[in-house]
Amino acid sequence: MSYSSASFRKLNNVGISQPSQTTTTTSANQPQSQSQQQPLQQSQQQHLHMKPNPHIPHHQLPGTVGTRASIPQPALMASNSILTLGPFKHRKDLTRESVLSTYQIMGYIAAGTYGKVYKAKLKSNKLNKTDDDSDEVLHYTGISQSAIREMSLCRELNNKNITKLVDIILENKSIYMVFEFCEHDLLQIIHYQSHPDFKPIPCPTIKSLIWQILNGVTFLHKNWILHRDLKPANIMVSSQGVVKIGDLGLARKFKSPLQSLYTGDKVVVTIWYRAPELLLGTRHYTPAVDLWAVGCILAELLSLRPIFKEILGTPTTDIWNNLNKYPEYLSFTQHFNQNYPNNLSNWFKLINGGNNQNSEKCLELLSGLLKYDPELRLTADQALLHPYFLELPKVNENAFEGLNYKYPNRKIYTDDNDIMTTAANNNNNNNNNNNNNNNNNNNNNK
Repeated sequence: MSYSSASFRKLNNVGISQPSQTTTTTSANQPQSQSQQQPLQQSQQQHLHMKPNPHIPHHQLPGTVGTRASIPQPALMASNSILTLGPFKHRKDLTRESVLSTYQIMGYIAAGTYGKVYKAKLKSNKLNKTDDDSDEVLHYTGISQSAIREMSLCRELNNKNITKLVDIILENKSIYMVFEFCEHDLLQIIHYQSHPDFKPIPCPTIKSLIWQILNGVTFLHKNWILHRDLKPANIMVSSQGVVKIGDLGLARKFKSPLQSLYTGDKVVVTIWYRAPELLLGTRHYTPAVDLWAVGCILAELLSLRPIFKEILGTPTTDIWNNLNKYPEYLSFTQHFNQNYPNNLSNWFKLINGGNNQNSEKCLELLSGLLKYDPELRLTADQALLHPYFLELPKVNENAFEGLNYKYPNRKIYTDDNDIMTTAANNNNNNNNNNNNNNNNNNNNNK
């Protein structure tokens, strides 16, 4: 499948001086070890698939097309020798197609924690660089842990509700991750519905959006992956109304290996969507943190604003087992002396000025997703099979079906398009290096 439009995420100041960082470049020109030299189909539709949860029957995996056991899992470690990697990386920099020769940059979309996002179009004619056999050794600062995770996970995921990684380009200390482009995101949709006038999102649209989000989350969890940063800005929607969960920069595999997810990641999930067990400092958390975030997103789609505060009441040991064993429990009790009641039911009734058209089943789903105790919170599987999705109106895979208006596309800013300048300078530097190398070769021949 080819994509006429794509979104870029640019990550700066990367390199290969650390051994665990060399295998994240997935250029087709990169030589493979003997164990990796197995034929792969060249279509962009084909992706490596992660080994599924062995405890889940294969036919229950949503969106799977079968595992490919003959294809090895991508290695996390490579050669430890800069002297070996330096010349190889330099040669590949010269033979690898550049960003501007492959894609037409349309404009800037947004900036995140680890890079910037742009819209681009694939060019029909691509320019190739010449090969060079320089033995120069290059030194780099390394690739961020977040970038390694996102690339290694995204290249193996294949589900209609997960943003598809199309290409990865390493060019002069920058990594360009190319994803399929989506015209909308939930944050933009919520803003459109709430400004300048409050217009509630239709019930069928909310049901479709949440069902598709849960379908994508179910796929991630059955493949042992926590997203850990679910929020409206990271939920894209195509013009056909198909949800695409994106930004897996904070995603982690869980139970493989069995270790604390706390190490190196003391803060995960944007505060409005952060599960209470994370706020209380737990070091061993579960996929339930993603389901709490989905509940927060559902509440925001219903009310067009973040749900909190003073809605769910004060957590107590009566409704949350082991609450007093969390690291930050004492600090919590010192700051919250007053007990607030759970007002979720009243909040739900008062949505849209008391004219809430959503059913009681929707409230039940929301309540199940927002349980304080992670052990009592709905799992992705349970939420996907909730009676809310069985009642009328039926779930439509096109979230925009039946709308009598169209959402505006995400804004593209052409006046903040520094990728053009950076990539152009990189191309000029490469051309200058090529010319210098050619001149040196000519002088040596003389």
